[in-house]
Amino acid sequence: MYILQIDFPFDGPFGDDMATAMQPLAADIATEDGLLWKIWTENADSGQAGGIYLFSELSAAETYLAKHSQRLAAAGTNDIRSRIFAINQPLSLINRAPL
Repeated sequence: MYILQIDFPFDGPFGDDMATAMQPLAADIATEDGLLWKIWTENADSGQAGGIYLFSELSAAETYLAKHSQRLAAAGTNDIRSRIFAINQPLSLINRAPL
């Protein structure tokens, strides 16, 4: 399993307004091959948003990262930061990771 972390500058909306505005995008993301879950992240004070994703395979994480980076760039978003990490399952399970 692999974690994909993405964050980028974001002017809003945040909170409940973000949940309403991004519902169609969330539904689309839910159909991604290999995606097990996503946690949406936001920080209105610093003007950032993004997500933490769990993928079953590295290739699925890489494919989604390319797709989402293109989507963000097309919307005029720059400074996209991303990282992919392999998960150490035995240690993560000791610390109650939802794997």
